[in-house]
Amino acid sequence: MIEPNNSPESDESVAHISETEVQNVQAQSVQMQQAAAQTISASDVEMHQSAAASLKATNVSAHQSALAAVEATEVLSQESFTGMVQADKASLSGYTGAVVAQTAEFHYSVAGVVVGNEVHISDQSRTLLLIGRNVQGNVTTLMDTRSALIAGLLGGLFGGIMLLLGRALFKRE
Repeated sequence: MIEPNNSPESDESVAHISETEVQNVQAQSVQMQQAAAQTISASDVEMHQSAAASLKATNVSAHQSALAAVEATEVLSQESFTGMVQADKASLSGYTGAVVAQTAEFHYSVAGVVVGNEVHISDQSRTLLLIGRNVQGNVTTLMDTRSALIAGLLGGLFGGIMLLLGRALFKRE
């Protein structure tokens, strides 16, 4: 049984967490309903209106949830906020910071950085920076290859000027 904040760790075959907050969960299967967890390590994780800071699992299914860092084989996230996803296969809708995946699918979503071997983007999805070998769908990016190159050059130039200016102003003799 998982108790709120009193029992920081759980080790069960199936963990049902509802309307509570826990620190660490280690189980074969985790089912969360309106709950929060600091770290989760499991084979299968199902989340509904829940939150997790660090999640390592084989299969993750999240609906209207918030996930900070996810490392999994397969991720299905619907109408959720996700910080970082590292997976073999990721299917996402909602808001995502960064995705690194072999296969990534986006449906009605906004993503910051997407890196993948195969990337499928549906209508009404947007990315800031997309790097992919095989990209399918109508892609709306704020930064393409040319603008990324220009931004990198300008950032390096600005950084170099600031470094030289700092050395000139604060030179020790």
